[in-house]
Amino acid sequence: MKILAIIPARMGSSRFPGKPMEKIHGKPMIGHVFEEVLRSDILDKVAVATCDTVIYDYIVSIGGKAVMTGNHHERASDRCAEALLKLEAEYGIKYDIVVMVQGDEPMTHPNMITEAVQPLIKDKNIKISNLIAKIDTVEEFEDRNCIKVVCDLGLNAIYFSREPIPTRSKDKSVSMNKQVCVIPFQRDFLIEYNEMEPTPLEIAESVDMMRVLEHGMKVRMVPTKYNTKAVDTKEDLQHVERLMAKK
Repeated sequence: MKILAIIPARMGSSRFPGKPMEKIHGKPMIGHVFEEVLRSDILDKVAVATCDTVIYDYIVSIGGKAVMTGNHHERASDRCAEALLKLEAEYGIKYDIVVMVQGDEPMTHPNMITEAVQPLIKDKNIKISNLIAKIDTVEEFEDRNCIKVVCDLGLNAIYFSREPIPTRSKDKSVSMNKQVCVIPFQRDFLIEYNEMEPTPLEIAESVDMMRVLEHGMKVRMVPTKYNTKAVDTKEDLQHVERLMAKK
């Protein structure tokens, strides 16, 4: 079984332009993500998918693999699908599983890749999985940059939202959970995803996974034991820098 990790990254983030190249402890954020993913022993290949030459050139300068993609992609998953086909054509390899790791997750631990991939290895009927973590503060729960997720009893996602879900007004024993953007696809399903029409709630929430749910399919959520924090703002960057200083 061949497993590929693709890290999509672009400079044109609406919330924090240029963030992949913002430095954390002297190193661009995308470099932290790439090096941590590269440490995973379950992967056959790691590549960064980007439409920006500054990111491409940096990854190549540190000995990494980068793929130039179009600048038209609205969703990171679509960028990964383009990069997958280019990599397969270049290497003459057909991968079995493609793991998307967002370029704004500098606290990614290599074992998180293994956590996320295991359900797809054990059960080929699972087309896609996604890490999930508990939200510890009301501030994060109410932050629109934090994507909340609610699940059914089988740990399949019911809904993803930037709004604070589920409601906390009546039963505060219900846990608050967030999406962690380590997302493995069965290879053929990533291609299928890319061919699906974008959906209304996907666009409204700006969440890739809603396209899967709105087309009537399941996303298996996998709890991670690792603490992580995505970077969506300059304040997040400063917070992550403090957290990473403790490592």
